[in-house]
Amino acid sequence: MPTPQRDSLSPDFHPIKDAPPVEWVISEAPVDYETALLEMEGHVARIASGEANERVWLLEHPPLYTAGTSADDSDLISPDRFPVHKTGRGGQHTYHGPGQRVAYVMLDLTRRRQDIRAFVAALEAWIIGSLWHYHIRGERREDRVGVWVQRPDRGLNVEDKIAAIGIRVRKWVTFHGISFNVEPDLEHFSGIIPCGIQQHGVTSLVDLGIPVTMPENDSVLRAEFEKIFGPTI
Repeated sequence: MPTPQRDSLSPDFHPIKDAPPVEWVISEAPVDYETALLEMEGHVARIASGEANERVWLLEHPPLYTAGTSADDSDLISPDRFPVHKTGRGGQHTYHGPGQRVAYVMLDLTRRRQDIRAFVAALEAWIIGSLWHYHIRGERREDRVGVWVQRPDRGLNVEDKIAAIGIRVRKWVTFHGISFNVEPDLEHFSGIIPCGIQQHGVTSLVDLGIPVTMPENDSVLRAEFEKIFGPTI
């Protein structure tokens, strides 16, 4: 297979000046959404004030839905199924739950590149590179954020979303991040119209026939992250 190309929208996001390695933190047990949000907000404030290092926090949440700043209430099909959290990240409705790797990315773009559109594209490139480790071709779309996988086995022009992206930036420090489907219960997505898109579905690594564990995939994510964003510790 040919190596996928990275275009100008996914530039090198290594630090442009000396900076400590990015902290790579993994929570083994599921983390309550509000608890995670408070911790993330606090750490972002400390990064902005120069009191903390950049961080990527990998975790899983209990089953829940989140509504981003562009969420349409009509896209919440089953409002009583799981807790629904309104959040300040960009995007619409998203599901989080066991088997899905959430990565909260807290980076100081003043140390890197102050270009939010390029940063989102770099996150997409991170996921695309990780998928390529399994010989899965992930693709971005100009009209919708996230990473998509074509499904010719299911019909012409059928494609599923394997990873969602929703970020927020405060004082040029990023937070929120990505959700990457490793082995979640895909039926749980039926309670929403994910990201407001009805004509396409969702998938996961295991759904695509890749029997990978969460720790194994974390290692892939870390290696691909370092290629784009620099060293971690």
